[in-house]
Amino acid sequence: MPYVVLLGPPGSGKGTQAGALAQALGALHLSTGDLFRENLSQGTELGQLAKSYMDRGAYVPDDVTVAMVFDRLRKPDAANGAVLDGFPRTLPQAEALDRGLAERGAQVDRAILLNVPDEELIRRLSGRWLCRVCGTPYNLTSSPPKQPGICDRDGGVLYQRDDDKPEVVRTRLEVYRDQTLPLVEYYRRQGKLVEVNGAGDIATIQRHLVAAATEAAAR
Repeated sequence: MPYVVLLGPPGSGKGTQAGALAQALGALHLSTGDLFRENLSQGTELGQLAKSYMDRGAYVPDDVTVAMVFDRLRKPDAANGAVLDGFPRTLPQAEALDRGLAERGAQVDRAILLNVPDEELIRRLSGRWLCRVCGTPYNLTSSPPKQPGICDRDGGVLYQRDDDKPEVVRTRLEVYRDQTLPLVEYYRRQGKLVEVNGAGDIATIQRHLVAAATEAAAR
């Protein structure tokens, strides 16, 4: 049962790669973004607890997030392990993950860091535009609309989120590094960190990720 933590900055393609890696391993793709939305939409006890913090603009405590993660890992479709996308985000979360997995006789087998140069990340994120009507995403470099500024699906006007503007993207990257560096060092000290170049083509990156994960699982 492989458990893989996938780390990467905004714009690194982490979500896409995590899904592909999970499929290749026959494991669950556990995205904390999806997990939060699922608990909130279903009105679960944990979702309501998280909402009570979010409604007042407070940070959702680590223990609530950790509880959501392990509640999800107890479900049958997680029996073959998981690729964790967006979790852990903090050192206490990483330590809680290790303790929880140890209780199950398991461990994080590999933490994979997707490395992408800042210039490429800024290009990817600042090129992202959304349809105001249906929310369909476009990227001016990799998946542009057929007609500039217009959605292919419904003719809606495209707009750019404030947090995708270049100056804001730089700030987001700085925040990411401040939050993630302790995690990188945590897994490096455990001998579980491997770095993968995330700036190549998607298929090549996928092959490197699968190789890193399967090597760890075979140990």
